[in-house]
Amino acid sequence: MNQILRTIAAAVAAVTLLSGPMCAETSDPLPSWNDGPTKEAIVAFVNKVTDENGSDFVAPEDRIATFDNDGTLWIEQPMYVQLAFALDRVKTLAPEHPDWKDKQPFKAAIEGDMKTLAASGEKGVAELIMATHAGMTPDAFQKIVGDWLATAKDKRFDRGYTKLVYQPMLELLSYLRDNGFTTYIVSGGGIEFVRNFSEPVYGIPPAQVVGSSIKTKYEIMDGEPALIRLPEMNFIDDKDGKPVGINQHIGQRPIAAFGNSDGDFQMLEWTTAGEGPRLGVIVHHTDAEREYAYDRDSTFGHLDKALDAAVENGWIVVDMKNDWKQVFPSAE
Repeated sequence: MNQILRTIAAAVAAVTLLSGPMCAETSDPLPSWNDGPTKEAIVAFVNKVTDENGSDFVAPEDRIATFDNDGTLWIEQPMYVQLAFALDRVKTLAPEHPDWKDKQPFKAAIEGDMKTLAASGEKGVAELIMATHAGMTPDAFQKIVGDWLATAKDKRFDRGYTKLVYQPMLELLSYLRDNGFTTYIVSGGGIEFVRNFSEPVYGIPPAQVVGSSIKTKYEIMDGEPALIRLPEMNFIDDKDGKPVGINQHIGQRPIAAFGNSDGDFQMLEWTTAGEGPRLGVIVHHTDAEREYAYDRDSTFGHLDKALDAAVENGWIVVDMKNDWKQVFPSAE
């Protein structure tokens, strides 16, 4: 009997030794991505820069990957999520500002006149954000954002905005971190707005968020030191501001950058112009059924120049409809 047990144990051990590595090799770190050239190119890049015996090996401390947020990590249609937040804030604060009912772009925001609001352009949106995001401490602002995100829902999908993140990109973030990358968000959105949810949603701590900001001043309030957010723009982290923001906050050029619009062009261009192995990726919204289909004619997430430059610069263009098995996380 003892001999039989030893034989069985030896057989089990042999199977374990054989099957362990095989399981590790066949496990898919990106299960929501369809097999094909896009997925293969991303995996090949990661394998290349993490191969210590290869000529393209990159030390872990230099494996920096930057991600745009709106349209790259979560939904940005029919408008940026932070703009939806600002519009709700205008309506909440309107009783304290009776002059807003006759003053643009506040009048359009109160009345839900999106055509007029869109016509106000970046200047109008910035005016709304500065008026509704200032006059409080960063902690107070964080609480307002957190409370809003806990209850606000997208009308089309009837889900909270933090449930409208892209499942394939969540997997990609984890995959990169598992392979020694440090992942950063580099967003045109407000830095403190994004920092509110970056860690619980993306696994990216607040210190690894780069974004637009309004000015803040230090003062004594009720005998206590405090920071107060001012209604003045400090830095716009969009277009050519993104490489500047990366340099200021991170201090080194990334080796991989992920975006979805012309607002990410300079970040992609600067990243992939560096020496050594580089990766530039554009998420192209092509799925009107599961999400949205838009590019050159869109007000939000306008993708034209970067799309044309992708081939010349060797950037990967992710076709959302064909490259992703799943867009959003499964409903709980």
